Amino acid sequence: MEKQMKVLTVDDDFINLKLLSSMLKKNNSISEVVEANNGLEALNILKSQPDIGLILLDIKMPVMNGIEFLHNLESMHDLNKVPVIVLTTDESKRHEAFDLGAFDFLLKPIRYDDLKEKIKKVLELE
Repeated sequence: MEKQMKVLTVDDDFINLKLLSSMLKKNNSISEVVEANNGLEALNILKSQPDIGLILLDIKMPVMNGIEFLHNLESMHDLNKVPVIVLTTDESKRHEAFDLGAFDFLLKPIRYDDLKEKIKKVLELE
């Protein structure tokens, strides 16, 4: 049987969340999609759902942005093993995100084939 994982998508843009969800639901490797509107909400979801296998993280968000989220995640030792793919229109944040432990990087607008490829890489980690 193919490996499956639960994905947490974090974006303050409703349209982006729905788009990501529909892309992820087309992928047989994804068992469930959980949505958060900002980094703080995402941290709370992670604490209550430790079975999340991948985080798709927007950088520019209110309340807690993606970089702040990565800072927080880094200090949570039981959760900092979850791979994070950063999604952004801002190429300049790439190095900062990688320095904070991001697994990979996708530029928006997200293309399904690119996303599928990144998910495959994450599944190969295990």
